[in-house]
Amino acid sequence: MKLAVTGGAGFLGFHLCNMLSKKFGEIFVIDIAPIDPAEYPENVKYFNVDVRDSKALDTVIAKADVVVHGAAALPLWKKEKIFTTNVLGTRNVLETARKKGIKRVVFISSTAVYGIPQKHPIYEDDSLVGIGPYGESKIEAERICEEYRQKGMCVPVVRPKTFIGPGRLGVFQILYDWVKSGKRIPIIGNGENRYQLLDVEDLVDAIYLMLTLPEGEVNDIFNVGAEEFSTVRQDVGALCRFAGTGARVIPMPAWVAKPSLELLWIIRLSPLYKWVYGTADKDSFVSIEKAKSKLGWTPKYSNEAALIKSYKWYLEHCKEVKESGITHRVAWKQGVLGLLKRLM
Repeated sequence: MKLAVTGGAGFLGFHLCNMLSKKFGEIFVIDIAPIDPAEYPENVKYFNVDVRDSKALDTVIAKADVVVHGAAALPLWKKEKIFTTNVLGTRNVLETARKKGIKRVVFISSTAVYGIPQKHPIYEDDSLVGIGPYGESKIEAERICEEYRQKGMCVPVVRPKTFIGPGRLGVFQILYDWVKSGKRIPIIGNGENRYQLLDVEDLVDAIYLMLTLPEGEVNDIFNVGAEEFSTVRQDVGALCRFAGTGARVIPMPAWVAKPSLELLWIIRLSPLYKWVYGTADKDSFVSIEKAKSKLGWTPKYSNEAALIKSYKWYLEHCKEVKESGITHRVAWKQGVLGLLKRLM
C-alpha cells in the first residue's frame, strides 16, 4: 500500500510519515513547504506541489492507494489564501483522487467548525458555526467531502482537538518558553474551564484506523481528543510543577484580557488570533464516543501527559528554536508578549 500525505511537511504530516512508515511501502509528501529528508524515513518521497494546482496533483496522487489530506492554511494566514487552500485545495484533492480511482481520502478538519458552543460535550451532529476564515473554510471543505461521499468515495473526516507533541511549537512554544523561564503564566478568566487537548500520537492512531478499517465503519465524521483532562488551571499548573522553575498560573479577568488581545491582534503586535483568546476562558471539549465505538480507538495520553511530553521535547531542542514563520513547527514571534514576559 502507498500513502499520499498532503501537508506532509507540517507538524501532523511529519508525525504521520514517521509513525506510519512501516505500515506503508511508500509515502508521498505533497507540500509547498520543503522538508529535511534527514527527519523522514527512507521510504518517504517529497513532491513540491501546491494542492491548489490540480494539474500538478494528477501525477503524484496517481501513485497512491490512499490519501490523508492535511494541507491547510492556518488562521494566521491571509483570508484569501485560507479559502483557496482549504476549500479549493480540498476539492482538487478529492476530484483528482476520484479520477485516479482512489476511493479513500481521510480529511483533517478541526473542532474550530463548532465555534464557541454553549453546551458540552460537543457531538459530531451539533451545529457548525465557524469563527473567522479558518473555521468557515473548514466547514465549507467538509461540505465538499460530503459531496464526494455521495459520489461513492470513502471520505472519513476527523475533527481533532488542539493537538500537541514532540516538535509542536507555535503558540505552545510561547507557553513552554515562559514556563522554562519561571514566569507567571497568565490565563484568561479564572482557569476553571475544561479545555481538552490531544496528543499527536493518538491522532495518528485514529487516522490509521480510518485508512484501514472497512469503509462502512469509517465513512463518517469523528471527534477525537484526550479522554482524561482537567481544568486549564490544573493542567497548566501540573506542567509548571513538573518544570520546577517557579512558573505558576495567574488568572487575568477576561473583560480586560480579551479586548486587549483583540486590539493587539488587529495591529499585529500579538500572534494570538481570535480562536486562541476567544475560547481560552470557555469550556471546550468534545465527545469521543463515536470514535471509540466505531473505530475501536482509545487515546493513550491525558492533557497533563501530553503537555509534559511536548515540554520535555522542547527542553531538549529549545536552543535550536528560532522565531520565524507562522506554522506549528516553528516558533512564533511573541511581539508585545515578549515585553510582557519581562514584567512577569
